[in-house]
Amino acid sequence: MTSPPPVHITTIADYHRRLGLPPPAHPLVSVSRFEDMPFPPAQPLGAVVHHFYSIALKKTFHARLKYGQQEVDFTEGVLLCMAPRQLLAIEGPPETPASHRGWLLLVHPDLLLHSPLAKKIRQYEFFDYKANEALHVSEAEQQVLVGILAQIAHEYHTPPDKFSRDVMLAQFDLLLTYAERFYQRQFHTRQAANQQLLGRLEELVQAYFAGGRLPIEGLPPVTYLAEALHLSPNYLSRLLKSLTGQSTKQFILGKVVEVAREQLSTTTLTVSEIAYGLGFAHPQAFSKLFRSQTQVSPRQFRQSFLP
Repeated sequence: MTSPPPVHITTIADYHRRLGLPPPAHPLVSVSRFEDMPFPPAQPLGAVVHHFYSIALKKTFHARLKYGQQEVDFTEGVLLCMAPRQLLAIEGPPETPASHRGWLLLVHPDLLLHSPLAKKIRQYEFFDYKANEALHVSEAEQQVLVGILAQIAHEYHTPPDKFSRDVMLAQFDLLLTYAERFYQRQFHTRQAANQQLLGRLEELVQAYFAGGRLPIEGLPPVTYLAEALHLSPNYLSRLLKSLTGQSTKQFILGKVVEVAREQLSTTTLTVSEIAYGLGFAHPQAFSKLFRSQTQVSPRQFRQSFLP
């Protein structure tokens, strides 16, 4: 059975109307607590596409959530950041105020117009992460985030003046800065799971090389590896940066050079044959990469193994 097309919600006022919330106090911002939302909502939302930024700090949440095409179960302490025009779907039994707690911040891109944050926000890669890459926050980190959200809520409910927009943008900027900090902490503290992902990535690259795909298809695309690991390309690259100091592309090129070193030291293949076998259209490009990684040319490296 074909699923109905997603509903596009272009304004925050429309979002409030659909859920049965009072009209927003500001046309471009909304701050709500899940405990205060009506259950069930006026119009239960299936698959939707928001045309605004959505920051959800969820303390308890037992429905299945799909962000993009990834499904994940959240039960406690997560921060999920969604960019405009991303697909979001919630499935499962109706939530109740007792089981669904936390904060929801909605910010329309128009609020950011002509501000430094309009450009800066594009640097926050976590807006492109998948749901299974949400930020898991400790109780202490939750308190920091709740404090900022409460400040935004205070400004949101205060009669506007010429400083209102700047204050809300400053608090929103601070919230994103803390999210970036806590994500960096998460990459370092979840070492066991991350090392397992690194092992799976190495297996994927090795299988790609061993399958003879390099001469025909070239190097494995970052998107191919990310999809195989059920990660977003940005999350995978940032994860690798924390583990190895390399981006995904640098990691792949490093593995290519490892294979080249082995072939140069154990076979009689010419440098050109090795280059073509590794998917390089021009041996010069292969030699340039090899030198950049080893500080010697392929021929010099081979000569070091000759008697």
